[in-house]
Amino acid sequence: MAETLQEFLLKKGYTKVKLHLTKTNHFEIKATINGEKGLFILDTGASSSCVGFEGIETFKLKAEDSMIKAAGAGAIDMETKMSKKNKVKIGKWSNSKIVLVLFNLTHVNTALINHNSKPVDGIIGADILKKAKGVIDYEKKYLYLKL
Repeated sequence: MAETLQEFLLKKGYTKVKLHLTKTNHFEIKATINGEKGLFILDTGASSSCVGFEGIETFKLKAEDSMIKAAGAGAIDMETKMSKKNKVKIGKWSNSKIVLVLFNLTHVNTALINHNSKPVDGIIGADILKKAKGVIDYEKKYLYLKL
């Protein structure tokens, strides 16, 4: 019998994390930043992982000025800050050298709330997915990350 994707990846040293599909058709994922738990959208199209400005204190982020202007989710040219050397943990996977972009998440959360979804603390983007060699099983709603 053919082995399942799950069996194959777990054998290869991956860990699996449950994804929750929201009413807005986004995958939500729980992650811990610098020891504090949060709720995030998994966004393969976001080049950088981001946290809202309101998360600076919650997640103990050291905010530095950034030259990057954020664009996406219906907004362009937004001011951002940057926070380096953050410990991000998703399931059993973790990395303590993650750079996070900080920006105003209000427009994202307003849209989520308007569609009866929960507001989020930020976005887990392609940068983390690449570092963790992420594999998404859309059918079974799992994210696999290489330990």
